[in-house]
Amino acid sequence: MGTGWSLQALAPEALEVGRIEAALERCFESVIAQMSQWREDSQISRFNAGAAGSSHAIGPQFRQVLGCAFAIQRASRGAFDPLLGAQSNAWGFGPQAIGDAALSGERAPRFDASSIQGEAPDTIVQPGGATLDLSGIAKGFAVDMGVAALMRLGIEHLLLDIGGESKAIGLRADALPWWIDLAAPPGSAAGPTRIGLTGWALATSGHWERRRARGGRSWSHTLDPVGGTPTNDALSASVLHPGCMQADALATALIVLGMDEGIAFADRHSLPARIVGPQRVAESAAWRAWKQ
Repeated sequence: MGTGWSLQALAPEALEVGRIEAALERCFESVIAQMSQWREDSQISRFNAGAAGSSHAIGPQFRQVLGCAFAIQRASRGAFDPLLGAQSNAWGFGPQAIGDAALSGERAPRFDASSIQGEAPDTIVQPGGATLDLSGIAKGFAVDMGVAALMRLGIEHLLLDIGGESKAIGLRADALPWWIDLAAPPGSAAGPTRIGLTGWALATSGHWERRRARGGRSWSHTLDPVGGTPTNDALSASVLHPGCMQADALATALIVLGMDEGIAFADRHSLPARIVGPQRVAESAAWRAWKQ
């Protein structure tokens, strides 16, 4: 997934660390084998490289993530788009090199859920040129999947993080929640923020870490699906949700929507969310209520 993972947990004494690591690695491998564009033999890579009209079987986790991705796409009116893979590749955030077409303003064709719908629920169809990119949601799903696997091992108190997407259940050994400090984007108006997490997931999408540069230009990895170009309004968006898969995708949607539209969306859906911009920090009503 291009990042690392960490686990803090209170585990039964009889449970060996090796069993814990093996359970997590099996979860992560399942997600990668289905949804990683950086593995040529993955299910998503075979679909992306498939000929027009070809059908592709997908696993149950792939199907679950894709269903959630399209649901959030509909709810956000396209701010989150799992079929933005061609644009992501063109701007240098996929397995291919930066493309001249992106920098020249040429737009890749747009597709939607109906474009790839197969006759069976475990099948998707390549219409020709469609490129799926689940980078903005699969990592959060891997967190959810990992937490579920650890709970089956009898672990009831833990904090699992994959590259900044986190989920916590239970409490620490001192009976306090699991503490997470939100990173403040460089040059922003955000101050120190610490969250006590338990029973919820936290995801943050930011512009200051994953960037590309060429020809004197620098841009972020978050793309506006309408124009297929990098967004630059908000610097980061953080979302709390019971599911890390949902939090992961929603954080991307909010940073695409921007400061005002993003918070309006969060308020409509009662999401605890914070969006950081260069000059101000915007918080949803649910986020402010939790602070009190």
